[in-house]
Amino acid sequence: MPDARFLVVFDADSTLIRNEVIELIADEAGRGPEVAAATEAAMRGEVDFATSLRSRVAALRGVPVAGFARVLARIEPTPGVRELIAAIHDRGGIAAVVSGGFHEILDTVAPQLGVDVWRANRLAVQDGALTGVVDGEIVDAEGKAAALTAWAAELGVPLRRTIAVGDGANDLRMMAVAGLGVAFNAKPAVRRQADIVAARVDLAELIPLLP
Repeated sequence: MPDARFLVVFDADSTLIRNEVIELIADEAGRGPEVAAATEAAMRGEVDFATSLRSRVAALRGVPVAGFARVLARIEPTPGVRELIAAIHDRGGIAAVVSGGFHEILDTVAPQLGVDVWRANRLAVQDGALTGVVDGEIVDAEGKAAALTAWAAELGVPLRRTIAVGDGANDLRMMAVAGLGVAFNAKPAVRRQADIVAARVDLAELIPLLP
């Protein structure tokens, strides 16, 4: 990545996009409501994220990889996302995403929205279907904070010139290490600990926060 004036790191689900991707994939297995309830508990910080993710991914076992096309068709970008990312680039910044969601979806969605770099979990696949296991190390709260720190170092951006934007308890660590932590469409625990709380679900309203 080139040097940058500043770095903005977004969560993906319910932040960069309106959806929770794991729930859309779970719909393919007929287990959407069950997984949605578990996701909500994890985002409120009521259960350990990694443990919750493993149990939710187990519910996806057997979903054919072909189902990802239907999931992608249901993705809704958050209002204002393209305007905000364009403004980041216009001002010499880098837009990044670190997600507890999945590369299988983000690898298509992120470049479409103009994101420069992203990191997420991967789903193990065998014989064209999900095995119900996360492939590799889970991107949890510490993983998100580590990604923000590493990208900032790689770009030559001091942490004070980084912004983290998220909605769930899994985002609190990266919001704490960033120069500015923004709660967007956020759960109560996140709003209480953020530096700034976005009033509306419109990412363009964050443009005045850019350095």
